[in-house]
Amino acid sequence: MSWGKLLQPDLVLGSSILALTPALLQQYNLRGLVLDVDETLVPIRVAQTSGELREWVAQLRPTTAIWLVSNNISKSRISSIANSLDLPYLLGAGKPSRRKLRQAVEAMGIPIEQVAMVGDRLFTDVLAGNRLGMFTILVEPMADPAVEIRRSPVRNFEVWVSQALGASLTPRQ
Repeated sequence: MSWGKLLQPDLVLGSSILALTPALLQQYNLRGLVLDVDETLVPIRVAQTSGELREWVAQLRPTTAIWLVSNNISKSRISSIANSLDLPYLLGAGKPSRRKLRQAVEAMGIPIEQVAMVGDRLFTDVLAGNRLGMFTILVEPMADPAVEIRRSPVRNFEVWVSQALGASLTPRQ
């Protein structure tokens, strides 16, 4: 498989994870989600989940299995976020390694093609999900409203390289 295909998300949301609705999951026949944590669910310097995020999880929970899989190795940070959302989690995933993604999908008991890897990074989240054969969803990073909004140079570089390799990162209409 070419690098362009490995870095190509199945869905580019063009917004934060909060725009991922039950109707959208149903449209793509998705019954499970593996979620990145840092910058996907909460800004990197924020340790608490927002009420809006907790409501989003509560809205999806009846129809969707959800696991958190983070590259972060801070058990106190990731467990605190997972516990506030009442979700199972794995940390120190080493994405784009597939090992912990596979572990989460197996725990869900859902066919891999019905589980989406959702994250804000192409070279970790999207690449890992595509390598495992998952549906991949790229979301915009969660920004801390107290901090001036700025684009991440690493994310900008990932987008540039991915597009140079043939990935199309146009948000859905």
